[in-house]
Amino acid sequence: MSDARNDIEEKLLSAQEGRLEIDRFMEALMSAQLFMPVHDGNTVMNIQRSTRAQPLTIDAEDGGKQLVLFTSPDRARDFVRDHPGYGGGILTDLPWIFENLGVGFGILLNPGNDIGLDLEVADVAQLARHTH
Repeated sequence: MSDARNDIEEKLLSAQEGRLEIDRFMEALMSAQLFMPVHDGNTVMNIQRSTRAQPLTIDAEDGGKQLVLFTSPDRARDFVRDHPGYGGGILTDLPWIFENLGVGFGILLNPGNDIGLDLEVADVAQLARHTH
């Protein structure tokens, strides 16, 4: 029995176990709704009011930034507890993120969870190219 809670987590688990081609998973990831924790200084009842979202990023070992994303708000709870000020968030997809934040960062999907993924900067740039 898996711990997958939604369709994109089922697909990620299948890809991790070799039951789904990684390209198929990446296609699904591009259209999946993801939760992006943002600094909640401009939120009311956890709804982001500003169009200038300040997303949660982590410093990577290579000195770059990694954008923190989750497959659902529930997956974010434990992680954001260690990052004061990031109680709010936006439900969005990768094309919106690329359009509004650009590229040049890695992505941590569900950090601290077995059903997770770490995308390097080059992987993110390649995904972004497929949105155009």
